[in-house]
Order: sequence, then C-alpha cells, then structure tokens
Amino acid sequence: MVSIVYVSWRNGISPMPSSAPTRLAVANEINQISGRGTIVEAGSGWGTLALHLMQHCPGWRIIGIENSPVPLWVSRTWVRVAFPKISGNSEASAVTRDPIAFIRGDIYDYPYESADVVVCYLYPGAMKRLSVILGERLAPNARIVSICFALPGWRPERVVTCGDVFRTKVYVYTMEGNDRGAG
Repeated sequence: MVSIVYVSWRNGISPMPSSAPTRLAVANEINQISGRGTIVEAGSGWGTLALHLMQHCPGWRIIGIENSPVPLWVSRTWVRVAFPKISGNSEASAVTRDPIAFIRGDIYDYPYESADVVVCYLYPGAMKRLSVILGERLAPNARIVSICFALPGWRPERVVTCGDVFRTKVYVYTMEGNDRGAG
C-alpha cells in the first residue's frame, strides 16, 4: 500500500481503471485502423485497458508501460491467470512475441518510434509533457488515443463521447509528419 501511495504522489495521480464504455470506445477506434502493429499504453496502471485491447483488437501487440510496482505486478498476474499461455512480462514476451507485455518503465523515456498507436489515460500535466515527446518520437501516421484529456497544441482528428455516466471524451490523433496534427 505504501508503494502505491508513494508512486501515486510522485506521479501526481493514482492508477485509475477506465470504464467499460470507455474501453469499448478505445477498442472501436483502434479497430478502424487498417493494418496491425504495436499499441503502447503509456501508464498502464492495473492493466484493464491493455487486457481489453488484447481481447478486442486481434492482431495487435500491446505493450503496457507502468512505473508503479504493485499495479504492474497485478497486470502481469492477471495475464498469467486469465491467459496461462502468455507470460505478460517483458523478458519472456520479448522472446515469445506474446500479444501483450507489461514492462516497468517511465512513460517519458520510452522509445515510441516503433509504436503504431499510443493509448493513454493520464492527467493534464502528463499530457502536456507527453505531447512534446510524442511529437518528437512518433513515426508519421502513428495514432494517439487519449482518454479524458487532450494533447495540448494538437488538433484531434475526432473526439468520441462515451456512454458512461461521466460522458468521458476519447481524443483520436494522427501523427502528420512534424506538424503534430496541429492546424
């Protein structure tokens, strides 16, 4: 418990699972993308969104990045219990090419160059910091799907309002060269 409180304090936010309607909206947006590749969830928390995407977005490889040890352990444990043939941890998944891996890491240091889609459910301060990083590191035509909070300075391709009690917004962006989607 102390670990969760400390890391939440250091991050400025605690791990918060997304609602079922929000997870469905994110999966629907990803399923509209032609082709398959790698989805990176920046700040995967308890793993609920990444696991949902693994089940509802076939053909994609999902990498969840989390810096808090307890939610990371829970994510990896859920994978091993619910999907015994998948390890869910970075070391084994790198070798077996499992459809999902949860790695301990800093979302600001991750090399997003190989991500085809970045999914995030963060907070305004993190989105501000991540907007610069994604603008520098993402390949052209990569997508970003953000729950609740928009990327400052970016123009979303689409904003989806979910059917949950909070009417959660999901922002969808396409990386367009160096213009960061801004118009």
